[in-house]
Amino acid sequence: MKTTGDQQLVKRINRSVLLRLLRSQSGLSRAQLAVESGLTKSTVSLLVRELIDEGWLTETDATAAPGLGRPSTPLQIDSRSRGMIGVEVVVEALRVVGVSLTGQVLCALEEPLTGTQPDEVCRQTARLVARTHAQLVQRSVQLAGVGVGLPGAFDEATGMLRFAPNLGWRNVDFVPLITHALAQAGVPPVAVHVQNEADTAALSEYEFSEGDAKDSLIFVTCGAGVGAGIVLNDRLFTGMQGMAGEIGHSILQIDGPLCSCGRKGCAETFFGARTLAKLPDPAQGGHYLGVVLQNLWTTFNPSMLVVGGPSCDRYPAIVQVAQATLQSYAASAGMAAPTVRAARYGLLASAVGAAALVLHHDLRPMHAKTPVAAARPADTAEIFSSTTITA
Repeated sequence: MKTTGDQQLVKRINRSVLLRLLRSQSGLSRAQLAVESGLTKSTVSLLVRELIDEGWLTETDATAAPGLGRPSTPLQIDSRSRGMIGVEVVVEALRVVGVSLTGQVLCALEEPLTGTQPDEVCRQTARLVARTHAQLVQRSVQLAGVGVGLPGAFDEATGMLRFAPNLGWRNVDFVPLITHALAQAGVPPVAVHVQNEADTAALSEYEFSEGDAKDSLIFVTCGAGVGAGIVLNDRLFTGMQGMAGEIGHSILQIDGPLCSCGRKGCAETFFGARTLAKLPDPAQGGHYLGVVLQNLWTTFNPSMLVVGGPSCDRYPAIVQVAQATLQSYAASAGMAAPTVRAARYGLLASAVGAAALVLHHDLRPMHAKTPVAAARPADTAEIFSSTTITA
């Protein structure tokens, strides 16, 4: 006999399959969704009605079915009724955005950090999230969840921020702090997800891309710290304790300059923001960035490399130098380098990606790790007759 948990998971999988189909093929009808998903028509009809009622989907004008003359109703992701809030915590500021299900930035706030202690950061974050939620309410947008991007290694399974040297944080039990602060600020009880800010930046490109990312993408963010968000095989690659992608602390020179982490010769010491500000020509740092891109390419073989962050915004020439350096390595090996481009969302990439983190989890119920914040009562609706596990 199936348990309630099994029933809930199967239902979530079925919902996610329909949502992902409509994200890739907008305008499918209920009948077409049944064919594409393998679900029964009755299951699709019930799920679609539920998703429309919750603001995930909307109907467009009916069209005649080919060869039948009977009207069918195209469906698409609802870009107006439901949204997410994303937060980026950086060394000197907080950025908070409200984002639609289709990646449109509906509102944005930014403030300097008033303190760097974890509880202070959480209280300030919660106040900004509450203000952003009020703006979404004015637009009649229902909040689906809150995502937070942090500048350090976050262990999703335990909710611990393991290491954020530029904030001076180690082993911070962050999730209880932020969920308590959000509740105190009056934010409604929704799912809260947390991840490294480079990982969230990668999701801003991957979840809201125009299809060029395929199933793999690496986002390199350059600021006070340097990190990489890695998407492989349609999911974030975060490593055992969230340390994957900490490329700022990969060693580029044995016994090189001293880094804030305590080691010597880290990549961050060659093209981190503090170093670039001291160089006569900051573009020189682009050579080292190009070396890191080359190493990421040969290690992970991604379909796309995206570069962003404050340093790229302030010194755009470093991206051009990095591209040229990568192309030089590729030419020497007689190979074609992957596409390298600048971030679509600019300085909002990590905050938008933190909002996308909510969507990323909702659309992949089979990939979810231990929940970091259960904020809503469990859905106890009945299981539907057909299942698919291709999500």
